[in-house]
Amino acid sequence: MPHTVTRTIGDAQVSIITDGTHSFTPDLFPGTDGARIDALLAQAGESDIATNFNAVLIRHGGRVILADAGPRDLFGPACGHLPDGLAELGVRPEDVDTLIATHLHPDHVAGMITPDGAAVFPNATLHVAEADRAFWSDESRFQGALSGIADWATLARAVLAAYGDRLADLRDGQEAAPGVSGMALPGHTPGHFGWRLDSADGSLIHVGDIVHAPALQIADPEIGINFDLDMDQARMARKRLLDQLASDGTAFTGGHFLQPAFNRVVRDGSAYRLEPLAG
Repeated sequence: MPHTVTRTIGDAQVSIITDGTHSFTPDLFPGTDGARIDALLAQAGESDIATNFNAVLIRHGGRVILADAGPRDLFGPACGHLPDGLAELGVRPEDVDTLIATHLHPDHVAGMITPDGAAVFPNATLHVAEADRAFWSDESRFQGALSGIADWATLARAVLAAYGDRLADLRDGQEAAPGVSGMALPGHTPGHFGWRLDSADGSLIHVGDIVHAPALQIADPEIGINFDLDMDQARMARKRLLDQLASDGTAFTGGHFLQPAFNRVVRDGSAYRLEPLAG
């Protein structure tokens, strides 16, 4: 199975790279009854709460931009396929000049460094929101924390250290590269971002991690996941952005949509459903 799918957006070539696959367990969705989850899965024709770990490669105006980089080997042999995906696209790590981290969770940034902490992309500047940098860099915040989130913070600091002289602040509405601008979507993490690509007559929005389980959270945007640090704020971001996308019809993707991962969202009663882009 190929690890990539590519579309032309305006003058840009945009490729979704599937670093890996995973299935969530129902207990990760607090406050959502198991029967409700089963009903939504049946409605979607799914048996598992499936997710993908996606990176996005944008080739535009002579620039090579990589947004997120997957979990590398942290989640077992079903993941870690970013190098294969880049090879499919004919891109070497040294070709990438711009990195965007939607946030500093391990499934988005582990692939930016080697297991010994070296930068995988030697010529890239890493754009990340100051709020996320500050949150994960504060070691005192994680003293006595559960080992899992403490390990996440250690990894985040390793990524920041690897790109220390090549870090730039990702700001709301400002460009990380020509045509690619940040969209603040706090809630999942304090500095969680999406981004927007505008090129010629085409646009694409990346919604970050406002959705982790498409079969559940598109049909019912009220459903939150334990990975959201502020579940209510993340829920508000999800509902606001899905409403916007349904109103204006802009193509979009995100960190956890299943291939082909280029979609539009349409209203379906009081909720929504996905329509994969034609062609």
